[in-house]
Formats: sequence, C-alpha cells, structure tokens
Amino acid sequence: MIQHVKDRIVKRISGGGRGRAYTSKDFFDLGSRAAVDQSLSRLARKGVIRRLKAGVYDFPKINPKLGGQLSPNVDEVAHAFARKNNIRIMLSGALAANKLGLSTQVPAQKIFLTDGQSQKIRINNFDVIFRHVSPGRISSCGKRSELILQALCHLGRNNVDDMIIDKISRMLSDKDKQYLARDAQDSAEWLIPVVNRIAEVK
Repeated sequence: MIQHVKDRIVKRISGGGRGRAYTSKDFFDLGSRAAVDQSLSRLARKGVIRRLKAGVYDFPKINPKLGGQLSPNVDEVAHAFARKNNIRIMLSGALAANKLGLSTQVPAQKIFLTDGQSQKIRINNFDVIFRHVSPGRISSCGKRSELILQALCHLGRNNVDDMIIDKISRMLSDKDKQYLARDAQDSAEWLIPVVNRIAEVK
C-alpha cells in the first residue's frame, strides 16, 4: 500500500516539474493520511524531495552547472503553506512589482498579506512573513488585477510614469482591463485615472 501511494506521489510530483512546493494535503486523494505522510518522509530521506517545514516539501531545482539543489521558490512555498493552513494570501506590493517586472529591486523581505494570523516562518536561510489584513483586502486574491493594483500602490503616484503604464497595458487583454478598472474603484483615489490611462493604451 505504501509503495503504491509513494509511486503515485512521485508520478504527480514529476509531472509538475522541479521547483514546485507541496503540502501533504495535496496528496490525500492518493491514499490515507498515514500512507501519504510515510511516503513523503521516505521520499525526503532518499533525497527525491526536500522537507522545508512540517508538512511542506518541494521538488527542488538543480543547478545545471554545479549539480546542487537551488533555493526553494518563495512564492511556491508560501502558497503551499497557505494550502496547508487553509488561509488565503497575496503578494505584498514590493513582491508584486518585482514579479510583474515593474521594479528591478528584489525585496529584502518576502512579505505576503493574509487573512490568517500574522507570523514568520523560516525556510532554509530565508524568512517568509505573513502579515494579517482584513479579509476584504484579499477578497480578489489570485486575480491579475489585484496583483497590478498592489504593485502600483507600492510604486506610488510619483513613480508611475508612461513607461510603467505602457508596460502594464501590454500585459492585459481588453477583458483584463475591464476587470482592472472595476477593481480599482475600491482603491486609492489617485489610482483611478492611472487605470483609465492603462485601459486607453492600445
């Protein structure tokens, strides 16, 4: 039974590719909780996967030149932790701006907003910070429009120039621009004309 579950877990992980992070809950459809936990522990001991925290693992990417394991993907780890704890998260403004290519500055702190409790978890040699906000703040978490609005708020009114507006516009379809305009209505007042300019760029 354990071997059967382990083989199915390996198949799923391999299909997802390297760099993905998982929680044991991601595999409960493959077998009992005990079988899944034992299988993951065995795979971690063999070095197939890497245990990052209790119940959280990743299928690490390998350095093509040196052969060693690369650092975990912060975004993947955070979302795996969120699934494990049944909370919702979204990128902080600094992370959103960096992910969208609107800022080349790599944030010193990996901060995610959450409707769960504020906490900090240590993963290898870096900290992932979860900062509690009201559930309404992340009602549209996961949507591209929310990611863009978070990034714009972080950049600030004086740093959103024509180049930023053009870059964002090129990321979006006409439908995406409609969603962005709608979601911006509940944002800072200065963002509304910025979003209108994004929608007008063809």
